[in-house]
Amino acid sequence: MLRSYYREDMQEEAVFSLFFRHLPERRNFMLACGLEAVLRYLEELRFEPDDLAYLGTLGLFEADFLERLSRFVFTGDVYAVPEGTPVFPNEPLLEIVAPIPQAQLVESMVMNQIHLETVLASNAARVVAAARGRPVVDFALRRMHGADAALRGARAFYVAGVTATSNVLAGQRFGIPVAGTMAHSYIQAHDSERDAFRIFAELYPETTLLVDTYDTLRGVHEVIGLFHERPDVFRVAAIRLDSGDLGALAREARALLDRAGLPRVRIFASSDLDAERIEALLDSGAPIDAFGVGTRMGTSLDAPSLGLAYKLTEYAGRGRLKTSACKRLLPGRKQVFRTFRDNCATSDVIARACERRSGQPLLERVMEGGTRVGAGLEGLDAARTRAAEQIARLPAHVRALEPAIPAYPVRVSEALHEYAEAVRREVAG
Repeated sequence: MLRSYYREDMQEEAVFSLFFRHLPERRNFMLACGLEAVLRYLEELRFEPDDLAYLGTLGLFEADFLERLSRFVFTGDVYAVPEGTPVFPNEPLLEIVAPIPQAQLVESMVMNQIHLETVLASNAARVVAAARGRPVVDFALRRMHGADAALRGARAFYVAGVTATSNVLAGQRFGIPVAGTMAHSYIQAHDSERDAFRIFAELYPETTLLVDTYDTLRGVHEVIGLFHERPDVFRVAAIRLDSGDLGALAREARALLDRAGLPRVRIFASSDLDAERIEALLDSGAPIDAFGVGTRMGTSLDAPSLGLAYKLTEYAGRGRLKTSACKRLLPGRKQVFRTFRDNCATSDVIARACERRSGQPLLERVMEGGTRVGAGLEGLDAARTRAAEQIARLPAHVRALEPAIPAYPVRVSEALHEYAEAVRREVAG
């Protein structure tokens, strides 16, 4: 397509809109994430000599086209909802305004980065909500779909409110707090569970000890025995439960620790956790103080994909749309206005970008002429803070894990509806 646009000298400005038409099942909202990766990609996008040499071997592109690619630079503007903003169906997560060859070329990478982090941040937001203020640690690295996904996922989890990650490279790359515990293999490698605990606690006095390698309650007794050996130096912060009936074991472990005079030793739970299981544990009164969540958060097992679409909505100053069945498309540049009552979001209106309406406009210009501006320059902590604040401002039934009834209301403005009808009549001839 890029070669064809150049051949036809189609260089005029286009608007491409990124959105989704439907919420995944078991999601009441999505949490926008991945914008930072998109902006970095657009800033750095170049065709290097090796890239051009490979394209030349395909037998599809003439030399003058490849020479033109060697000078490619993205020069467009990007309008987007800042990371950490709750979003709903048909609302643009971002819109790219650029010469059509540029805007078309970046489609797949823009979709990939926004899809990955938005899906993962949205799932993590449910886990964080289920934990009810208790710390959640990302344990997802080992079973995620590749190293890049694990890095981007750790970042998305942090935006959504996850406390720390066991992925040390993500900690280095993004400044996320890192945390972790010993593995079962460490205990297995020692001649006794007590020896493993003792040596590890000497190295890391405020550590978390994994107590279920052999028998969970016996492991708790070993921790208590360690305390009795040297109560003056005992500083173990927590025990970790990683198998069995977590609720029952947490109650029994709590009773043992309290009777031993160790009420300050917390209980950390892991083992195939997700939002629903965490909610059920806490509803049952399980005395669990923190959670390690891995596979089900890292793969977003219950809703692993989002039907993102990246569609041309304007070219050369004219609105563009499709008329395909069941695939609604709103033409032109747009804005989303969110209204509030008593600091609680009440509804959204998708409008034309030129409209002035009451409410908070969600899309901001984050890149101008290929350079980041405004919210496009903000750091990870700003996105994390926004997510916490904006999720808290959603109606309680939308924040809940259960399906929202009624769904959060989103409507199209009268002006945008009329414009869409006018464009549709024009397309229909």
